[in-house]
Amino acid sequence: MKPVDVTTAIDIARPRHVVAAYAADPDHAPDWYGNIERVGWQTERPLTVGTRLDFVARFLGRTLAYTYEVIDFVTDERLVMATAEGPFPMETSYTWADLPGDHTQMTLRNRGVPSGFAGLTAPVMALAMQRANRKDLAALKALLERQ
Repeated sequence: MKPVDVTTAIDIARPRHVVAAYAADPDHAPDWYGNIERVGWQTERPLTVGTRLDFVARFLGRTLAYTYEVIDFVTDERLVMATAEGPFPMETSYTWADLPGDHTQMTLRNRGVPSGFAGLTAPVMALAMQRANRKDLAALKALLERQ
């Protein structure tokens, strides 16, 4: 099967610690991710390596329920979550970097290898992810720059 690997970045006019703290808080995900309907914690707070989170999302007209596990987390630098279940095991990573003028570059990357029917639609899925990620990062930018 053909892997899907989509990377999107945006410049947000807020300091890195502000962007990272907001984006890395799973409770905020439904506020800026257009497709995420809700997030539930399977493990105790705070977010750390090993944290397990249940997500319910709508994507390409379907409702998806999946569990992410945090596999790497460095405050204000990066967050990596992965799921191994379902037809599309995926890894999602966020990275944050300083830009001039107290701006932050946030990069969102989704990658995985779809199987079965999902594998047949991988090119369409990658385009839809790219479009959704651009919209989500633009929503995050607008939300944080209003604060």
